[in-house]
Amino acid sequence: MIVAGFGFRNGATAGSLRDALGQFDATPDKVATVATKAGAAPFVEVAQVLDLPVVSVPACALGAAKVLTVSSASLKQYGTGSVAEAAALVAAGPGARLLGVRQISHDRMATCAIAIGETK
Repeated sequence: MIVAGFGFRNGATAGSLRDALGQFDATPDKVATVATKAGAAPFVEVAQVLDLPVVSVPACALGAAKVLTVSSASLKQYGTGSVAEAAALVAAGPGARLLGVRQISHDRMATCAIAIGETK
């Protein structure tokens, strides 16, 4: 299973999220983000356009994921160095691995990370 995890600022657009995702050569099976943002219009729009299920990751689960990036803002607010990386890993399940560090949209409003898990 391939999961695209997203982190994004208030004010991000669906285009911001698509731009961050487009920096990977991967086709996700699911999209994920922190639960507090899972209902945000840009995220919902991207999930609908891609026709993918959404995984809403509880904020308390993010800190346990071993991420590659360290963002001080993300650490302060969510207890993880990268919401995108942590959401992707948690949603992809035990044993999941990241394809690499998160990518940032050109407008710097969204990030995306890809995790590969063993189960669907």
